[in-house]
Amino acid sequence: MEKEPVHIKAKPGELAEKVVIAGDPGRVDQLSQMLEDARLVSSNRGFNVYTGRYRDQVYSVACHGIGGPSSAIVFEELRMLGAKVVIRLGTAGSLSRDIEEGDLVIPNTACYYIGSGTISAYAPGIVPPTTPSFNVLETLVNEARRSLNRFWIGPIVSSDAFYAEDEDFVSQWTRVGVIAVEMECATLFTLSHIYRMNTGAVLIITDNLVKKSRVSRSEKVREWVAEAAKIVFEALRKIEVKNPNDRC
Repeated sequence: MEKEPVHIKAKPGELAEKVVIAGDPGRVDQLSQMLEDARLVSSNRGFNVYTGRYRDQVYSVACHGIGGPSSAIVFEELRMLGAKVVIRLGTAGSLSRDIEEGDLVIPNTACYYIGSGTISAYAPGIVPPTTPSFNVLETLVNEARRSLNRFWIGPIVSSDAFYAEDEDFVSQWTRVGVIAVEMECATLFTLSHIYRMNTGAVLIITDNLVKKSRVSRSEKVREWVAEAAKIVFEALRKIEVKNPNDRC
């Protein structure tokens, strides 16, 4: 028997097949303001979900909270409610001197520590694929090329411990070519492969762990979110909802 959502209280038919997710409830509210006739379809336990129109299509935007466990719950329940394409619009820390605050990173894979709790619960004893869906990645990259002179494509790492990202952490991951750190993509990408869903991510750099710098102006981050959201929303218009077994 198919499970029913416990945390997202949207009713059947209230969620779009194409969904943008973010960890910050305030960012989700901002994204909802970019949709026409957006309506709040769930507000339980801080996981706000809105549905509205962007140009000629219907989208939902949803909050996934912080970290693998929270994002896995939301991803699972969005799937139960009919989501087919899910794109994370989040923030990340740079692991490169060249990648500055305000830059966008589009991850082509998400690394993680072996034994990471949420991923290991879904794939015990193995290292599952943690890559975005190719069709989503390709469309996001193409849309970014139309809009930006500068953005980055590369591997990121999903960390479970925000305050454990010290100099040793930076050294370990930069040595193998990882360019940014956040907390959710590896879990989301793993689940997308398990459930044959389409997913990807666009990440806004808000701090640099190499230079030990962080943007302090929230209004500046809102500007970056608005710029990134246009890329994500436009890319979603071009992404077809495919058969679950056809991932290209």
